[in-house]
Amino acid sequence: MTDYFDHKETRSQEERENDQLQKLQSCLLNAKEKAPFYRETLAHIDLDKITAITDLALLPVVRKSDLIDMQSDTSPFGGLGQVSTGEMARLFLSPGPIVEPQGVDGDIWRVARALYAVGLRKGGVAHNCFAYHFTPAGIMFDFAARTLECAVFPGGVGQTESQVQAINRFQADTYMGTPDFLKIILEKADTLETPITSINRALVTGGPLFPDLRRYYEDRDIYVRQCYATADVGLIAYESESLEGMILDEDVIVEIVRPGTGDLVADGEVGEVVVTSFNPNYPLIRFATGDLSAFLSGQSSCGRTNRRIKGWMGRADQTTKVRGMFIHPEQIARIVNKHDYVVKARLEVRENAGRDSMSLLCEVTTNCNRNELKESLEDTIRSECRLRGEVVFADIGTLPNDGKVIHDTRPIAGS
Repeated sequence: MTDYFDHKETRSQEERENDQLQKLQSCLLNAKEKAPFYRETLAHIDLDKITAITDLALLPVVRKSDLIDMQSDTSPFGGLGQVSTGEMARLFLSPGPIVEPQGVDGDIWRVARALYAVGLRKGGVAHNCFAYHFTPAGIMFDFAARTLECAVFPGGVGQTESQVQAINRFQADTYMGTPDFLKIILEKADTLETPITSINRALVTGGPLFPDLRRYYEDRDIYVRQCYATADVGLIAYESESLEGMILDEDVIVEIVRPGTGDLVADGEVGEVVVTSFNPNYPLIRFATGDLSAFLSGQSSCGRTNRRIKGWMGRADQTTKVRGMFIHPEQIARIVNKHDYVVKARLEVRENAGRDSMSLLCEVTTNCNRNELKESLEDTIRSECRLRGEVVFADIGTLPNDGKVIHDTRPIAGS
């Protein structure tokens, strides 16, 4: 599979950034004019100074974890919508609850690119096992397959025996759904002595594709690839035949920041995925997904030239409770920012003889007075967290590169 969905996938990085910058500038102007939230948050920002993609770092981050309160205070879209409720194409309500409008009809989530990369072509038959009610996943993948001029069976979730019957009746060649549900369907078909032989490719998301599960599909001659997509922004990244990480979608801007902040991390360092999408009626600018990942260096050997990430590496929201007090990643970031000699920090929370304790592990520069810095840091911990914490110094580069700002080692209650 060496052909591409469009010319965007093989363009130069300079061409890509110029195109995305034009879209970003237009998106910012429209959002500031039409969306109440952005009218307020961008009021004191001179948009004429946004002259490069890297200037995005000047803008505030919108965290997914804040959407529930935002949408509750300013219903239904939290001030992020640029048109009225009735002008949206579809309205979804995901657990949380979080409102996720489809601004305009069509493949606004851009998943067709990932489906094309997995091999679906015009005239194919896709069996869609994502839910069609309340959440947008089913519609997202339905529109993607229809964009490629393929037929779609809206299978949804559950009803395994009926799924087997539908796949065999229509001879579907492509599965779209969570990684594990296809295995359940295949095993049910074997039990019914009506084996499925038509499915030869699958695009999966919404759960982990473990190596053993990938091998299971390969042993059945099913070419499976995964994509990284969310209900809020649609496709973020996808696998290609090379299996060298996930390639970023061409129509979003992706940054990786230190959890709890809007500060960019170095390439290769694990941090929170922040996405800017250009949805014309519901733009999300510097939207912090709550997911962890890291950029990979270089380009994929498949010929696609966009940047790559490692894929989903866990959750960035590491809020924990110590002695009745919530500790947030943002607090650790503020502690670090108050001390110039601290390069990186990580709060370790543990339980000893039934009592909670915490230590702030800090990578620090060599030209500091460690005794004075330790005392100053412990004072800052007390004022910021209202708890006492020990400070432990570490050499530069020795703290784990896993994106964790708070590492809670206490056993889970009942385990």
